[in-house]
Amino acid sequence: MKIICIGLNYRKHAIEMGRPFPAEPVVFMKPDSSILKNNKPFFLPDFSSELHYEVEVVVKITRLGKGILKEFAPRYYSEVTAGIDITARDLQTKLSIDRLPWELSKGFDGAAPIGKFIPVSSVEDMANLDFRLEINGKTVQHSNTSDMIFSFNEIVSYVSRFFTLKTGDLIFTGTPSGVGPINKHDHLVAYINNTPLLDFMIK
Repeated sequence: MKIICIGLNYRKHAIEMGRPFPAEPVVFMKPDSSILKNNKPFFLPDFSSELHYEVEVVVKITRLGKGILKEFAPRYYSEVTAGIDITARDLQTKLSIDRLPWELSKGFDGAAPIGKFIPVSSVEDMANLDFRLEINGKTVQHSNTSDMIFSFNEIVSYVSRFFTLKTGDLIFTGTPSGVGPINKHDHLVAYINNTPLLDFMIK
């Protein structure tokens, strides 16, 4: 299975980062070893001193597809959850300055915690989906998918031009504004429409 991630996909986050809105989805990958499931704790690695949280809406591909047209994209995903794109920001900054790939800063072990999946059919409107992240009981990110630059269907269509999508593949669809640091003993809880789907500790 693949983990496909989309960068700079929320307008307010792009503004926060001082970046122009991308003309096409910004795509990068994480290996399957980066997945953290079942609310297991995330252990801070020794190669970074600046780890950041990035809450995202994650869709699971439930059907084989290639070259998918946007209007048919909803047929290829039927489950959704909240996930965290944990980023070694110090490594990412250095890699970006050197114009090198991001993988070391994004794809390390445990860097993709994912929550419990719920049916897309249980969500009233994917284009108007409220989600948030709380750390130690305080909301640090809160947004709505209406702020996305590229919709779920546009993302599925775009990435399927380059990669055959297979059952079980995950797509992290971008983070909103408000990214920031995580620290030892932090308690992270991610919600979609006020339903907690991901709940874990930093150790």
